[in-house]
Amino acid sequence: MPSRPVDRGEEAVVHGSVNQEQQGSLLQQPRAVWAVAFASVIAFMGIGLVDPILKPIGEQLDATPSQVSLLFTSYMLVTGIAMLITGVVSSRFGPKRTLIAGLAIIIVFAALAGSSSTIGQIVGYRAGWGLGNALFIATALAAIVGAASGGVARAIILYEAALGIGIATGPLVGGLLGSISWRGPFFGVAVLMAVAVILLVVMLPDTPAPAHRTSLADPFRALRHRGLLTVGITALLYNYGFFTLLAYTPFPLDLGTYAVGFIFFGWGLALAVASVFLAPRLQRRFGTLPMMMVALALFAADLAVMAAFTESKPVLIVCVVLAGLFLGVNNTLITETVMVSAPVERSTASAAYSFVRFVGGAAAPYLAGKLGENHASLPFWIGAACTVAAIAVLSTGRRVLAHVDEHEPAPHSIDEARAVTVGD
Repeated sequence: MPSRPVDRGEEAVVHGSVNQEQQGSLLQQPRAVWAVAFASVIAFMGIGLVDPILKPIGEQLDATPSQVSLLFTSYMLVTGIAMLITGVVSSRFGPKRTLIAGLAIIIVFAALAGSSSTIGQIVGYRAGWGLGNALFIATALAAIVGAASGGVARAIILYEAALGIGIATGPLVGGLLGSISWRGPFFGVAVLMAVAVILLVVMLPDTPAPAHRTSLADPFRALRHRGLLTVGITALLYNYGFFTLLAYTPFPLDLGTYAVGFIFFGWGLALAVASVFLAPRLQRRFGTLPMMMVALALFAADLAVMAAFTESKPVLIVCVVLAGLFLGVNNTLITETVMVSAPVERSTASAAYSFVRFVGGAAAPYLAGKLGENHASLPFWIGAACTVAAIAVLSTGRRVLAHVDEHEPAPHSIDEARAVTVGD
């Protein structure tokens, strides 16, 4: 396996805390850690927050499913592009300023989305939201580790818990606030993010920019490595199925905001549990690549069942929740593979992977909505086919990725936390 440079500062952070890993309680963390954890919950709520209000937005603004699905497309497209610059920004301004800037951008665009009067305006403001979210999620892990005391592993457990809570509760909060008005979730996020900004300004110490500065060209250079490119294309393909499930399923479900919120709460809970707890155990027992292929195969089968029984709401509900388990396992393992697939810094590999995955898959929500307007089950069939294609692409890279199991991060390590973050 070729040597790989380690992100500067990580080694010092980890080794400086080795002797403290077993000291103190999990909850005995500085206020700064809790401030970043709270902000992480709110930031990751934004992923599934709009699911319960997709249909009400379409009905009240006279928009088609494909037009409403552009809320996901614009968000992902900008997030993917912005991931290329997050390293450049944080390496020049430091984690604290980058975090606060990201949250401030989310506040502005979430509030603007809530005050919109056309679907085009909401789509545009969700794009701005994606920029803010990219800046936040790219630096939140570094900030919470840097502020931790009593052991890095304990702080990362809290971070992973915050991430899981955010993903799981996003649809639930969206359903509750959306039952009042489709504008409620947007304004709710703006208010909660404002609280998070105040907490970070007051509680998070100033974090100087690192000595090493990344270049905008670094992620593109990283894609020259076949292993990283293979994993990126694999993610691009299965992302079609992922975002078909997320952005299109509320339309054939045709249920109220409460019901959709609770269904996707189950999905988010399953995804969070699988990401943090199931994926590492399955990886150690069966190996990374075999387990990824199994998870993708199960997800493809899940989408095929949804396609065959699109008219059955109970089947759709069960399949949505089960998909969270398959996606949670795959997302974590595939992103962990990214971290060791090329001899480049992990942050650079992550940026390159995220760019390919999100920008390439950004069209999926719109295409799924467009196809579903004429044939309700067709988006699920195509999602299943794309996921099968992802398995085929991944299998072509087995030789160049054969070394991935030589690198096994410790439970609740920086590598694991980054894999969970970027994967989800």
